[in-house]
Amino acid sequence: MNPVAGSLPQHAYRFPKGRFSMLSVYSFTSAAIVASTIFSLLLFLSLDDNPMMQWLFGALAVIFEAGKFYAWYEFGERRAHGNYTGAASALVFYLILALISIGGSIGGINSATNAAQSEQRQAQAQIDAYNRQIDAIEQQIALNNQAAERYIELDRIATGVARLQKENNQLRKEQQQLALERDSLPAVAQGSILGLISNLANTLGVSADQAQSWLVIFLSVLLDLFAAFFVGVIGEEQRFRHWYRHPRTTPLTPLDTEVSHHAQKVNDESTTPSEMSTEDPDSPYAEIKAALAAKTLRCSKKAVMAEYALSQEAVDTLFVHLQQQGLVAKKPNHHYHWVG
Repeated sequence: MNPVAGSLPQHAYRFPKGRFSMLSVYSFTSAAIVASTIFSLLLFLSLDDNPMMQWLFGALAVIFEAGKFYAWYEFGERRAHGNYTGAASALVFYLILALISIGGSIGGINSATNAAQSEQRQAQAQIDAYNRQIDAIEQQIALNNQAAERYIELDRIATGVARLQKENNQLRKEQQQLALERDSLPAVAQGSILGLISNLANTLGVSADQAQSWLVIFLSVLLDLFAAFFVGVIGEEQRFRHWYRHPRTTPLTPLDTEVSHHAQKVNDESTTPSEMSTEDPDSPYAEIKAALAAKTLRCSKKAVMAEYALSQEAVDTLFVHLQQQGLVAKKPNHHYHWVG
């Protein structure tokens, strides 16, 4: 039975998400969890070269990641059911695991970034080596030219200058060959992440290492927040769908377990004003009164009708009795509020 709009709380005025929306949510969540797990694995697997220890550390990383997201999901479940103490403990557990995960992600992303920088440095080092050889040859040619000028001053052109010119021609050939080999090397490609780090360093006026550290920390935290958000979306949607299929249970409202259990027993046909005793502590009246006093139930006839599946006549009688006891008062806008 679908809920009726006129008797539902404010959060009920929507429908369950469609198949495409949920497929997108599950895809985003899976991608974020896998990425976070991989980055943590990169760090944990680098702790030891022993294959057995790598298996153990890898399993530990996977356990931490899975436990972290389950703790966040459990936090949402407990908070939705009004178990705030349990929600706080789940949140603390999640934060501890999240710090470990963020540290692993920082190490994994930093390792990948350093590997890219290392490849670029190696390629650049080869080019620099060729440039040094070419410069050394150029200096030798300059020295030979100075010596040739000296031979000319001493009128020894035939003996000294000819030999130096021949040597310079050979050096020029070597220089050209080195330049060809240098230019034939693969171009040093700057990856996107390295370009981003360089731009950040120039924009912020810091070193490339500092820019890399800030970027890695930002990406690691963002990855965890992204995954936690979509895990929370999945949990909220599952709770809402359960409520949508069973509107009288309303799991989204923080209620005590005993009150919710009794609410499922009450129906429109069986509950009448005369049957709802105001003196019996086990009657719905006592439970509604306790829920209103604890502010776990909105002080509204519609909210009470939706929560306890009571008839309009029964709810009217209930609120009249509460007013007579001085527990409920009516505002100028005809809305009720708890004053007891």
